[in-house]
Amino acid sequence: MWGSDALGLVLILLLILTLISISIPIQNLDPITFMTPMFDHERRGVYQQSLSFVSWLEPLMEKLPKKLAVRDQLDRASSSIPMNIAEGNGKFTKPDRCRFFDVSRGSALECAAGLDVLVAKGKCKGEEVLNGKETLRQIVSMLVGLIKANSDYRLHEGEYE
Repeated sequence: MWGSDALGLVLILLLILTLISISIPIQNLDPITFMTPMFDHERRGVYQQSLSFVSWLEPLMEKLPKKLAVRDQLDRASSSIPMNIAEGNGKFTKPDRCRFFDVSRGSALECAAGLDVLVAKGKCKGEEVLNGKETLRQIVSMLVGLIKANSDYRLHEGEYE
């Protein structure tokens, strides 16, 4: 019914379509999901969330002028979040752990302020930064939980006025 040339062409088209369908989902997936955890900090949800924020921020940063001070500050502060989580998670004493988790929390708050500055300067629209700020809110909340879990001091615990 079909000649060998037509059959060969159909097979080539099927092969191409198969390769395309395999590569499309891989390109759309976050590269972080393909990392196999090798260290304890990589298993922490807050660490994974902080890497997601770094990934989310990168395309936004690419649109900003390199000389913009807040761009550099956002780059450093966003990198500081996962790095301090990792370092704190590796500490043996609770006060050391808390100190690094608190630095990471401060960096997340600094990133939130940096996004606000971008909006205030007219470099981004408010709706452009909403997803990033929500991710940062979740990160800060998780870090506060880690700080409380590793601290002997509980703010206002048991105090009633």
